[in-house]
Amino acid sequence: YYSCKQYYTVYNIRKDDNQEKRRERAYMVFNTGSALLDAIVLAVVSREPEGTYGYKITQEVRQAIDLSESTLYPVLRRLQKDDCLEVYDMECGGRNRRYYKITARGSAQLRLYKAEWESYSEKITAMFEGGYGV
Repeated sequence: YYSCKQYYTVYNIRKDDNQEKRRERAYMVFNTGSALLDAIVLAVVSREPEGTYGYKITQEVRQAIDLSESTLYPVLRRLQKDDCLEVYDMECGGRNRRYYKITARGSAQLRLYKAEWESYSEKITAMFEGGYGV
């Protein structure tokens, strides 16, 4: 048994001056568990064949969910420990920058997450639209 922090995101829809609907982050409502965080991070890292660094990963993940760097680094360490990511350091501007690169195992795990997400999201969408009977 283990406990993990829960992260939530909610979007309010409001009309701006042009009467266009915009999504605005307000407060959080949906649980973003560790598996979803892992999936999002693996998806972001997989976009860069040579790997990417922590701050950039944080910025890209924030396009989908609210996430602090202090939340991201334990996720990166867990994925590294599980052999889903490999890590290397490279000098950038006179400083070492730690890069994260997806491994073959990480790619396989990401494919599994994608398949699970497609199935899950289809069921939830059907439920919201009233098309899922008991």
